[in-house]
Amino acid sequence: MAHHRVILLPGLASDAALWRGQIAALQQAGHTVCVSDVHARAETLSGMALALLAEHEGPLVLAGTSMGGIVALEVFRQVPQRVAALALLGSSARPDTPQTIRLRSDAIMLFEQGRTDEVLRANIPFAFHPARQNDEALLQGYFEMIARAGAAQLVRQNRALMARPDSRPLLPRLRCPLLVACGDADALTPPECSREIAAAAPHARLEILPDCGHLLTWEQPARVNALLLEWLTALV
Repeated sequence: MAHHRVILLPGLASDAALWRGQIAALQQAGHTVCVSDVHARAETLSGMALALLAEHEGPLVLAGTSMGGIVALEVFRQVPQRVAALALLGSSARPDTPQTIRLRSDAIMLFEQGRTDEVLRANIPFAFHPARQNDEALLQGYFEMIARAGAAQLVRQNRALMARPDSRPLLPRLRCPLLVACGDADALTPPECSREIAAAAPHARLEILPDCGHLLTWEQPARVNALLLEWLTALV
């Protein structure tokens, strides 16, 4: 099997911990893994994509979860010929709706008032499958990861997402190996978002993971690992 350099893109206010269950599995299979933090350093999606393109040469094998998938699509928008393969996990090609923009605006006000914990606790039903919403170890890891990002990152990244364009027109041009995966109970990016991507892209593989919410890399790590390794075998 060919070995590849895989760039992992975390979601909103997340870091390498979001991929903790995948990094070793990919490395053990002989792949080189880099977890990007461009979303933590740039103000806009365009800036995040430009930073990633500047920091990594050659063909790009990108796997993004949630906001990370949105950043990956922005990379494709800017330089499509650089993207050799794409995995979009719990993500969406849609722009924010007016309702979501209002929700993000309200959350930003709370972050700026120092009420981040309040927002995160209210977000638990949207982040995890109902069966895992009382898993203390999982919740602790989630809160600690968001705390490392801090309120300023939460504000900046939400603003970047609110301003993002509609990526659905890009999808018919996505002819590289494409994995699209989503939890069946994902309340933030519902399965219809993944089905929409897979239906529009020519070479997409769609997987809806059972008993899984939005954070599928944590909730179903073994299944996600198997999907990623299978996706990488499609690359020359």
